[in-house]
Amino acid sequence: MGKFVLGVIVTLLVIVLGALGFGMLGFFPTRANLAPPHLESRIAMGAVDASMERHAPHLTNPVTPTDPNLEDGMKLYTMNCALCHGGLDRKPASLGNSFYPPAPNLVTDPPDDPEWHVFYTIRTGVRYTGMPAWDKTLSPQDMWKIASLLSHLEKLPPAVQEYWKTNFGVEAPAGADKDDKEKEEHEHQ
Repeated sequence: MGKFVLGVIVTLLVIVLGALGFGMLGFFPTRANLAPPHLESRIAMGAVDASMERHAPHLTNPVTPTDPNLEDGMKLYTMNCALCHGGLDRKPASLGNSFYPPAPNLVTDPPDDPEWHVFYTIRTGVRYTGMPAWDKTLSPQDMWKIASLLSHLEKLPPAVQEYWKTNFGVEAPAGADKDDKEKEEHEHQ
């Protein structure tokens, strides 16, 4: 039994030292202008989600999703997030595709994470992605407004949708109601 345990320990040590040597000799790719391999993306996103679940407090958003708060969220998003995550005009981000992995376009593909998860991501950032921590730049209330906007993008109240259209020149993202109407129209045709 002792030889088996020693064999497992030696094998693990060889694997760790081999991986360390592989990296220290420059064999790991470092280019950021290539799409990440699927396996790398899957492992990395799984690690991010697991870390969020473990470390992020499951807080309730103290900022109610009122029209003024959602409009403030739009302004804050435009000033602080759009450069990397795409503007409310749905144009691609200036820097978003330069990151490794590329920054998600949060307007055309809103996060499906709970608000506490989005808030924690904004507040603490995400290592090795280019996503900075905003806790020294934005107030908690402002970070919650952005989290609220992103969580409600597909179900914005009519007044906020009109504000979006007036200020950004495009329709706000369609919610479930619009999708349901489109499905009904296709079924009737």
